[in-house]
This record gives sequence, structure tokens and C-alpha cells, in this order.
Amino acid sequence: MAYVNTTRYARKGFADRLAYLKDAVLTAITQRRVYAQTVAELNALTDRELTDLGISRLRITEIAREAAYGK
Repeated sequence: MAYVNTTRYARKGFADRLAYLKDAVLTAITQRRVYAQTVAELNALTDRELTDLGISRLRITEIAREAAYGK
């Protein structure tokens, strides 16, 4: 006896691809805003305030990148 199994894969239509693209762009914009805001806020601190937080000025962009995009 022969058995036949078929699996259908849903094809993503143009609307689905457009919605995914929109979500990806909005996510990128949100992440970039978090990055820029974090850099601006940390740059606004004095060296003493940064030292109290245990942050070097050289690490500001690294910290902002982790805040926005994760590790």
C-alpha cells in the first residue's frame, strides 16, 4: 500500500511582504532613536558624573549600541 503526504506552504503575498517591510523599517527607526537619545544623554553628563556611573567617555557609543540593538 502506498501513502502520499502533501504539505502546502502558504505563499506570502505582496501585502504580507509589505507589512513585514513596514515593521522592519519601524523597528530600525525606533532602535536608531534609542541609540541617538542614549548617546546624547550620556554626552550631556560631566566627566565626574560619568565616573560616578563607572562609564568612560570612550564607551558611550558602545553602551548606546547595546541599549538600542542588544548585545
